[in-house]
Amino acid sequence: MIAIIIAGAVSLLLSILGTPAFIKVLERRGYGQFVRDDGPTSHATKRGTPTMGGVAIIGSVLLAYFLTHLVLWTSPSITVLLVLFLMVGLGVVGFLDDYLKISQQDSTGLRPRYKLVGQFLVATAFAVLALLFPDGEGHTPASMNVSFVRDIPWLDLAFLGTVVGFVLFAIWANFLVAAWSNGVNLTDGLDGLASGATILFTAAYLIISFWQWRQECSIDLEASGLVQCYDARDPLDVAVLCAAMIGGCVGFLWWNTSPAKIFMGDTGSLALGGAIAGLTIVSRTEILGAIIGGLFVIISLSVIIQVTSFKLTGRRVFRMAPLQHHFELKGWNEVTIVVRFWIVAGILAGVGLGIFYLDALPRLTP
Repeated sequence: MIAIIIAGAVSLLLSILGTPAFIKVLERRGYGQFVRDDGPTSHATKRGTPTMGGVAIIGSVLLAYFLTHLVLWTSPSITVLLVLFLMVGLGVVGFLDDYLKISQQDSTGLRPRYKLVGQFLVATAFAVLALLFPDGEGHTPASMNVSFVRDIPWLDLAFLGTVVGFVLFAIWANFLVAAWSNGVNLTDGLDGLASGATILFTAAYLIISFWQWRQECSIDLEASGLVQCYDARDPLDVAVLCAAMIGGCVGFLWWNTSPAKIFMGDTGSLALGGAIAGLTIVSRTEILGAIIGGLFVIISLSVIIQVTSFKLTGRRVFRMAPLQHHFELKGWNEVTIVVRFWIVAGILAGVGLGIFYLDALPRLTP
Protein backbone atom coordinates (compact mmCIF):
# COMPACT_ATOMS: atom_id res chain seq x y z
CA MET A 1 0.00 0.00 0.00
CA ILE A 2 2.86 2.40 0.83
CA ALA A 3 4.27 1.87 -2.69
CA ILE A 4 0.97 3.03 -4.23
CA ILE A 5 0.98 6.21 -2.13
CA ILE A 6 4.63 6.99 -2.90
CA ALA A 7 4.23 6.42 -6.65
CA GLY A 8 1.13 8.60 -6.89
CA ALA A 9 2.57 11.42 -4.78
CA VAL A 10 5.96 11.49 -6.52
CA SER A 11 4.40 11.39 -9.99
CA LEU A 12 1.99 14.20 -9.10
CA LEU A 13 4.83 16.34 -7.76
CA LEU A 14 7.06 15.72 -10.76
CA SER A 15 4.26 16.41 -13.24
CA ILE A 16 2.83 19.53 -11.64
CA LEU A 17 6.29 21.08 -11.19
CA GLY A 18 7.96 19.69 -14.30
CA THR A 19 5.26 20.55 -16.82
CA PRO A 20 5.67 24.37 -16.60
CA ALA A 21 9.43 23.95 -17.03
CA PHE A 22 8.77 21.82 -20.10
CA ILE A 23 6.34 24.48 -21.40
CA LYS A 24 9.14 27.06 -21.30
CA VAL A 25 11.43 24.75 -23.26
CA LEU A 26 8.77 24.21 -25.92
CA GLU A 27 8.00 27.93 -26.15
CA ARG A 28 11.67 28.78 -26.66
CA ARG A 29 11.84 26.27 -29.50
CA GLY A 30 8.52 27.38 -30.99
CA TYR A 31 6.95 23.93 -30.71
CA GLY A 32 3.34 25.07 -30.90
CA GLN A 33 0.15 23.27 -31.85
CA PHE A 34 -0.88 23.33 -35.51
CA VAL A 35 -4.69 23.66 -35.70
CA ARG A 36 -6.64 22.08 -38.57
CA ASP A 37 -8.44 24.53 -40.83
CA ASP A 38 -11.47 22.22 -41.01
CA GLY A 39 -11.90 22.06 -37.23
CA PRO A 40 -14.22 24.21 -35.10
CA THR A 41 -13.45 27.90 -35.63
CA SER A 42 -13.19 28.42 -31.86
CA HIS A 43 -9.99 26.35 -31.93
CA ALA A 44 -8.13 29.02 -33.89
CA THR A 45 -7.14 30.63 -30.58
CA LYS A 46 -5.31 27.43 -29.62
CA ARG A 47 -2.84 27.79 -32.49
CA GLY A 48 0.71 28.04 -31.17
CA THR A 49 -0.03 26.50 -27.75
CA PRO A 50 2.91 24.22 -26.80
CA THR A 51 2.27 20.57 -27.59
CA MET A 52 4.07 17.22 -27.01
CA GLY A 53 3.14 17.54 -23.32
CA GLY A 54 2.90 13.77 -23.21
CA VAL A 55 6.66 13.82 -22.61
CA ALA A 56 5.97 15.31 -19.16
CA ILE A 57 3.41 12.62 -18.36
CA ILE A 58 5.62 9.75 -19.53
CA GLY A 59 8.65 11.14 -17.72
CA SER A 60 6.73 11.61 -14.47
CA VAL A 61 5.30 8.07 -14.60
CA LEU A 62 8.68 6.47 -15.34
CA LEU A 63 10.59 8.41 -12.69
CA ALA A 64 7.90 7.90 -10.04
CA TYR A 65 7.64 4.16 -10.68
CA PHE A 66 11.38 3.47 -10.59
CA LEU A 67 12.01 5.86 -7.67
CA THR A 68 9.31 4.04 -5.69
CA HIS A 69 11.07 0.73 -6.19
CA LEU A 70 14.43 2.33 -5.39
CA VAL A 71 13.15 3.85 -2.14
CA LEU A 72 11.51 0.61 -1.03
CA TRP A 73 14.42 -1.44 -2.43
CA THR A 74 12.15 -3.76 -4.40
CA SER A 75 12.45 -5.10 -7.93
CA PRO A 76 10.20 -3.85 -10.74
CA SER A 77 7.94 -6.57 -12.10
CA ILE A 78 8.20 -7.86 -15.66
CA THR A 79 4.47 -7.21 -16.05
CA VAL A 80 4.73 -3.48 -15.44
CA LEU A 81 7.98 -3.21 -17.41
CA LEU A 82 6.11 -4.59 -20.42
CA VAL A 83 3.25 -2.11 -19.98
CA LEU A 84 5.82 0.69 -19.70
CA PHE A 85 7.47 -0.60 -22.88
CA LEU A 86 4.10 -0.34 -24.62
CA MET A 87 3.54 3.14 -23.21
CA VAL A 88 6.98 4.49 -24.16
CA GLY A 89 7.02 2.73 -27.55
CA LEU A 90 3.75 4.30 -28.65
CA GLY A 91 4.86 7.58 -27.09
CA VAL A 92 7.85 7.57 -29.44
CA VAL A 93 5.54 7.00 -32.43
CA GLY A 94 3.37 9.90 -31.24
CA PHE A 95 6.42 12.09 -30.67
CA LEU A 96 7.55 11.58 -34.27
CA ASP A 97 4.04 12.48 -35.44
CA ASP A 98 3.97 15.65 -33.32
CA TYR A 99 7.46 16.69 -34.38
CA LEU A 100 6.64 16.38 -38.08
CA LYS A 101 3.44 18.40 -37.65
CA ILE A 102 5.36 21.19 -35.93
CA SER A 103 8.41 21.21 -38.20
CA GLN A 104 6.34 21.07 -41.39
CA GLN A 105 3.53 23.31 -40.06
CA ASP A 106 1.03 20.80 -41.37
CA SER A 107 -1.61 18.69 -39.63
CA THR A 108 -0.65 15.56 -41.58
CA GLY A 109 2.36 14.56 -39.48
CA LEU A 110 3.57 10.98 -39.70
CA ARG A 111 2.00 9.18 -42.64
CA PRO A 112 -0.79 6.82 -41.51
CA ARG A 113 0.96 3.71 -42.80
CA TYR A 114 4.15 4.54 -40.91
CA LYS A 115 2.16 5.22 -37.77
CA LEU A 116 0.39 1.87 -38.13
CA VAL A 117 3.73 0.11 -38.71
CA GLY A 118 5.11 1.68 -35.53
CA GLN A 119 2.06 0.65 -33.52
CA PHE A 120 2.22 -2.85 -35.01
CA LEU A 121 5.88 -3.39 -34.14
CA VAL A 122 5.50 -2.19 -30.55
CA ALA A 123 2.23 -4.08 -29.96
CA THR A 124 3.56 -7.31 -31.47
CA ALA A 125 6.74 -7.19 -29.38
CA PHE A 126 4.61 -6.61 -26.28
CA ALA A 127 2.26 -9.49 -27.18
CA VAL A 128 5.06 -12.00 -27.66
CA LEU A 129 6.96 -11.02 -24.53
CA ALA A 130 3.78 -10.92 -22.41
CA LEU A 131 3.26 -14.64 -23.01
CA LEU A 132 6.72 -15.44 -21.67
CA PHE A 133 8.29 -15.01 -18.19
CA PRO A 134 6.10 -17.27 -16.00
CA ASP A 135 6.29 -16.72 -12.26
CA GLY A 136 6.48 -19.40 -9.57
CA GLU A 137 2.80 -20.20 -10.06
CA GLY A 138 3.17 -20.45 -13.84
CA HIS A 139 1.35 -17.16 -14.51
CA THR A 140 2.64 -15.04 -17.39
CA PRO A 141 1.87 -11.30 -17.72
CA ALA A 142 -0.82 -12.12 -20.32
CA SER A 143 -2.70 -15.25 -21.34
CA MET A 144 -3.99 -16.68 -24.59
CA ASN A 145 -7.57 -16.45 -23.32
CA VAL A 146 -9.84 -13.57 -24.21
CA SER A 147 -10.99 -12.10 -20.91
CA PHE A 148 -13.99 -10.28 -19.47
CA VAL A 149 -13.73 -9.96 -15.69
CA ARG A 150 -11.19 -12.77 -15.81
CA ASP A 151 -10.01 -15.21 -18.48
CA ILE A 152 -12.90 -16.85 -20.35
CA PRO A 153 -12.01 -20.59 -20.50
CA TRP A 154 -13.92 -21.32 -23.73
CA LEU A 155 -12.24 -18.38 -25.53
CA ASP A 156 -8.75 -19.89 -25.54
CA LEU A 157 -6.82 -18.59 -28.56
CA ALA A 158 -4.48 -21.59 -28.36
CA PHE A 159 -7.20 -24.07 -29.34
CA LEU A 160 -5.21 -25.04 -32.45
CA GLY A 161 -1.85 -25.17 -30.73
CA THR A 162 0.66 -22.91 -29.03
CA VAL A 163 2.08 -21.37 -32.21
CA VAL A 164 -1.37 -20.51 -33.52
CA GLY A 165 -2.24 -19.17 -30.06
CA PHE A 166 0.75 -16.82 -30.18
CA VAL A 167 -0.31 -15.53 -33.60
CA LEU A 168 -3.96 -15.07 -32.64
CA PHE A 169 -3.03 -13.36 -29.38
CA ALA A 170 -0.67 -11.03 -31.25
CA ILE A 171 -3.55 -10.10 -33.58
CA TRP A 172 -5.88 -9.57 -30.60
CA ALA A 173 -3.26 -7.46 -28.79
CA ASN A 174 -2.69 -5.36 -31.91
CA PHE A 175 -6.42 -4.72 -32.16
CA LEU A 176 -6.61 -3.64 -28.52
CA VAL A 177 -3.55 -1.39 -28.76
CA ALA A 178 -4.78 0.24 -31.97
CA ALA A 179 -8.30 0.69 -30.59
CA TRP A 180 -7.24 2.21 -27.28
CA SER A 181 -4.42 4.40 -28.60
CA ASN A 182 -6.61 5.80 -31.36
CA GLY A 183 -9.54 6.12 -28.94
CA VAL A 184 -7.55 8.31 -26.57
CA ASN A 185 -6.12 10.20 -29.54
CA LEU A 186 -9.62 11.01 -30.84
CA THR A 187 -10.75 12.04 -27.35
CA ASP A 188 -7.86 14.50 -27.05
CA GLY A 189 -9.71 17.29 -28.82
CA LEU A 190 -10.70 19.61 -25.96
CA ASP A 191 -8.70 21.02 -23.07
CA GLY A 192 -8.39 18.43 -20.32
CA LEU A 193 -10.84 15.94 -21.80
CA ALA A 194 -8.46 13.03 -22.49
CA SER A 195 -6.33 13.52 -19.38
CA GLY A 196 -9.38 13.69 -17.11
CA ALA A 197 -10.97 10.60 -18.68
CA THR A 198 -7.68 8.73 -18.33
CA ILE A 199 -7.55 9.59 -14.63
CA LEU A 200 -11.00 8.07 -14.10
CA PHE A 201 -10.12 4.96 -16.10
CA THR A 202 -6.82 4.43 -14.30
CA ALA A 203 -8.38 5.00 -10.88
CA ALA A 204 -10.82 2.16 -11.63
CA TYR A 205 -7.91 -0.08 -12.58
CA LEU A 206 -6.02 0.81 -9.43
CA ILE A 207 -8.99 -0.56 -7.47
CA ILE A 208 -9.22 -3.65 -9.68
CA SER A 209 -5.51 -4.42 -9.43
CA PHE A 210 -5.45 -3.89 -5.68
CA TRP A 211 -8.45 -6.22 -5.30
CA GLN A 212 -6.76 -8.84 -7.48
CA TRP A 213 -3.70 -8.65 -5.26
CA ARG A 214 -5.82 -9.20 -2.14
CA GLN A 215 -7.49 -12.20 -3.79
CA GLU A 216 -4.60 -13.62 -5.84
CA CYS A 217 -4.30 -17.36 -6.38
CA SER A 218 -0.96 -17.62 -4.58
CA ILE A 219 -2.66 -17.27 -1.18
CA ASP A 220 -4.15 -20.09 0.87
CA LEU A 221 -7.73 -20.32 -0.42
CA GLU A 222 -9.06 -22.33 2.50
CA ALA A 223 -7.55 -20.04 5.11
CA SER A 224 -8.71 -16.90 3.33
CA GLY A 225 -12.29 -18.06 2.77
CA LEU A 226 -12.01 -17.69 -1.01
CA VAL A 227 -13.71 -20.16 -3.29
CA GLN A 228 -11.85 -18.89 -6.38
CA CYS A 229 -9.19 -16.29 -7.01
CA TYR A 230 -7.50 -14.10 -9.63
CA ASP A 231 -4.46 -15.38 -11.49
CA ALA A 232 -3.26 -12.03 -12.88
CA ARG A 233 0.50 -11.70 -12.43
CA ASP A 234 1.99 -8.88 -10.28
CA PRO A 235 -1.33 -7.11 -9.54
CA LEU A 236 0.09 -4.99 -6.71
CA ASP A 237 2.83 -3.61 -8.94
CA VAL A 238 0.20 -2.88 -11.61
CA ALA A 239 -1.65 -0.86 -8.95
CA VAL A 240 1.60 1.06 -8.31
CA LEU A 241 1.80 1.88 -12.01
CA CYS A 242 -1.84 3.01 -11.99
CA ALA A 243 -1.07 5.36 -9.09
CA ALA A 244 1.88 6.81 -10.98
CA MET A 245 -0.29 7.33 -14.07
CA ILE A 246 -3.00 9.04 -12.01
CA GLY A 247 -0.45 11.36 -10.39
CA GLY A 248 1.16 12.18 -13.73
CA CYS A 249 -2.17 12.93 -15.41
CA VAL A 250 -3.49 15.00 -12.48
CA GLY A 251 -0.34 17.12 -12.45
CA PHE A 252 -0.55 17.58 -16.21
CA LEU A 253 -4.27 18.39 -16.03
CA TRP A 254 -3.43 21.36 -13.78
CA TRP A 255 -1.81 22.98 -16.85
CA ASN A 256 -3.96 21.30 -19.49
CA THR A 257 -7.35 22.43 -18.20
CA SER A 258 -9.13 25.22 -20.11
CA PRO A 259 -7.56 27.46 -21.24
CA ALA A 260 -4.75 24.94 -21.75
CA LYS A 261 -1.16 26.08 -21.37
CA ILE A 262 0.01 22.86 -23.04
CA PHE A 263 -1.44 19.96 -25.05
CA MET A 264 -0.41 16.32 -24.62
CA GLY A 265 -0.29 15.83 -28.39
CA ASP A 266 -0.04 12.42 -30.03
CA THR A 267 2.96 11.82 -27.78
CA GLY A 268 0.66 11.67 -24.78
CA SER A 269 -2.52 10.28 -26.32
CA LEU A 270 -0.84 7.31 -28.01
CA ALA A 271 1.27 6.60 -24.92
CA LEU A 272 -1.72 6.69 -22.57
CA GLY A 273 -3.78 4.61 -24.99
CA GLY A 274 -1.01 2.03 -25.09
CA ALA A 275 -0.81 1.96 -21.31
CA ILE A 276 -4.59 1.54 -21.06
CA ALA A 277 -4.47 -1.39 -23.52
CA GLY A 278 -1.65 -2.92 -21.51
CA LEU A 279 -3.58 -2.58 -18.24
CA THR A 280 -6.61 -4.40 -19.65
CA ILE A 281 -4.44 -7.22 -20.99
CA VAL A 282 -2.27 -7.86 -17.91
CA SER A 283 -5.23 -7.60 -15.53
CA ARG A 284 -7.19 -10.13 -17.66
CA THR A 285 -10.11 -7.68 -18.09
CA GLU A 286 -9.94 -6.85 -21.79
CA ILE A 287 -13.68 -6.70 -22.51
CA LEU A 288 -14.52 -5.13 -19.14
CA GLY A 289 -12.09 -2.36 -20.06
CA ALA A 290 -14.38 -1.34 -22.92
CA ILE A 291 -17.10 -0.60 -20.33
CA ILE A 292 -14.81 1.19 -17.87
CA GLY A 293 -13.34 3.23 -20.72
CA GLY A 294 -16.71 3.59 -22.42
CA LEU A 295 -16.21 7.28 -23.18
CA PHE A 296 -13.24 6.47 -25.41
CA VAL A 297 -15.33 3.76 -27.10
CA ILE A 298 -18.28 6.11 -27.69
CA ILE A 299 -16.07 8.81 -29.18
CA SER A 300 -14.35 6.28 -31.45
CA LEU A 301 -17.72 4.92 -32.56
CA SER A 302 -18.89 8.43 -33.43
CA VAL A 303 -16.06 8.68 -35.96
CA ILE A 304 -16.77 5.22 -37.38
CA ILE A 305 -20.48 6.02 -37.71
CA GLN A 306 -19.78 9.39 -39.33
CA VAL A 307 -17.34 8.00 -41.90
CA THR A 308 -19.50 4.95 -42.70
CA SER A 309 -22.66 7.02 -43.09
CA PHE A 310 -20.98 9.57 -45.35
CA LYS A 311 -19.43 6.91 -47.59
CA LEU A 312 -22.65 4.90 -47.91
CA THR A 313 -25.26 7.66 -48.05
CA GLY A 314 -23.35 10.92 -48.52
CA ARG A 315 -24.95 12.24 -45.31
CA ARG A 316 -23.44 13.01 -41.93
CA VAL A 317 -24.96 11.77 -38.67
CA PHE A 318 -23.14 14.37 -36.55
CA ARG A 319 -22.33 17.97 -37.35
CA MET A 320 -18.69 17.03 -36.87
CA ALA A 321 -16.82 14.02 -35.54
CA PRO A 322 -15.39 13.14 -33.04
CA LEU A 323 -18.48 13.57 -30.87
CA GLN A 324 -17.17 16.43 -28.71
CA HIS A 325 -16.95 18.67 -31.77
CA HIS A 326 -20.59 17.90 -32.61
CA PHE A 327 -21.61 19.49 -29.33
CA GLU A 328 -19.26 22.42 -29.91
CA LEU A 329 -21.05 23.19 -33.16
CA LYS A 330 -24.37 22.92 -31.32
CA GLY A 331 -23.23 25.83 -29.17
CA TRP A 332 -22.10 24.06 -26.00
CA ASN A 333 -19.29 25.75 -24.11
CA GLU A 334 -16.01 23.81 -24.17
CA VAL A 335 -15.79 23.51 -20.39
CA THR A 336 -19.40 22.28 -20.25
CA ILE A 337 -18.64 19.55 -22.77
CA VAL A 338 -15.50 18.44 -20.93
CA VAL A 339 -17.17 18.28 -17.50
CA ARG A 340 -20.23 16.44 -18.84
CA PHE A 341 -18.04 13.97 -20.70
CA TRP A 342 -16.06 13.44 -17.48
CA ILE A 343 -19.37 12.67 -15.75
CA VAL A 344 -20.18 10.09 -18.43
CA ALA A 345 -16.68 8.62 -18.06
CA GLY A 346 -17.10 8.43 -14.28
CA ILE A 347 -20.49 6.73 -14.55
CA LEU A 348 -19.17 4.14 -16.99
CA ALA A 349 -16.11 3.50 -14.81
CA GLY A 350 -18.47 2.98 -11.87
CA VAL A 351 -20.60 0.55 -13.87
CA GLY A 352 -17.50 -1.42 -14.83
CA LEU A 353 -16.33 -1.57 -11.22
CA GLY A 354 -19.80 -2.72 -10.19
CA ILE A 355 -19.66 -5.58 -12.70
CA PHE A 356 -16.20 -6.54 -11.44
CA TYR A 357 -17.43 -6.49 -7.83
CA LEU A 358 -20.54 -8.56 -8.62
CA ASP A 359 -18.30 -11.21 -10.15
CA ALA A 360 -16.23 -11.27 -6.97
CA LEU A 361 -19.18 -11.61 -4.56
CA PRO A 362 -20.03 -15.28 -5.25
CA ARG A 363 -16.39 -16.15 -4.82
CA LEU A 364 -16.44 -15.28 -1.14
CA THR A 365 -17.73 -17.87 1.26
CA PRO A 366 -20.61 -16.83 3.56
